[in-house]
Amino acid sequence: MPRRQLPPRNKSLAKQMRREMPDAEFRLWCELRNDGLGLKFRRQHPIGPYIVDFFCAERKLIVEVDGEHHAFGDRPKRDRLRTEWLEARGYTVVRFWTNEVMQELDGVCEAILAASRGAWRSSPPPETG
Repeated sequence: MPRRQLPPRNKSLAKQMRREMPDAEFRLWCELRNDGLGLKFRRQHPIGPYIVDFFCAERKLIVEVDGEHHAFGDRPKRDRLRTEWLEARGYTVVRFWTNEVMQELDGVCEAILAASRGAWRSSPPPETG
């Protein structure tokens, strides 16, 4: 089966996002990269119309790190629709606030490992910051 081509915009945007990672994403990436949790992750990976923060293809696991802007305006609804779209295609989506990553990194890593084993029941977008 031929590989599906990504829109050029998504590919270049993902590349730019990898260069300009926020502190929380960079901190989590330091734990995830080089099979840090025993899983291979990619960062800023395009999937369909979206670019996800971290993606483990082997487990179809997506990890999102949400800043406080995800709690305002139409963002919670957009995040919910994005999560539903991804889950409808067989992906597991887990979301963490940036402050969780910065202050409770060990707990975040444990939750990611639990999700990789299927011990995760849908992760709704955060309601508050």
